[in-house]
Amino acid sequence: MDEIDKEMIKILKSHGRATYSDIGKKVGLSEGAVRKRIRDLVDSGVIRQFTIKIGLTEGTEAITLISVNPSFPTSRVSDILRKIPNIETVYETTGQYDIAVIISALNIVEVNECIEKIRRVDGVVNTNTMIILRSW
Repeated sequence: MDEIDKEMIKILKSHGRATYSDIGKKVGLSEGAVRKRIRDLVDSGVIRQFTIKIGLTEGTEAITLISVNPSFPTSRVSDILRKIPNIETVYETTGQYDIAVIISALNIVEVNECIEKIRRVDGVVNTNTMIILRSW
């Protein structure tokens, strides 16, 4: 991955609907070259998914910190969590909690349903959820 790839990723992160042509103008490449580079980034796993982020005026986000039973592999719990609807991101972390997840939902009811699913995952022993009030 070179500096142009990094710049294209930066553009996509801030403007997910940017066209290949728009990106090309910003990084000095043709539309076709941008298309190929993005396909290569996807194929190599650098870009894992394209997603929609709901604005907080239209939805609800939360951060849930999760403790995992030491007898369960954290990676196995993470794999299960990634499949739960409304979980946008899963982070394996150090410190008091083993995993942090970002939940993105249309309303607080969906956030609560997601938390209940998290709590039922084998190996999860404790959760601590914070509702995000505002982000920039």
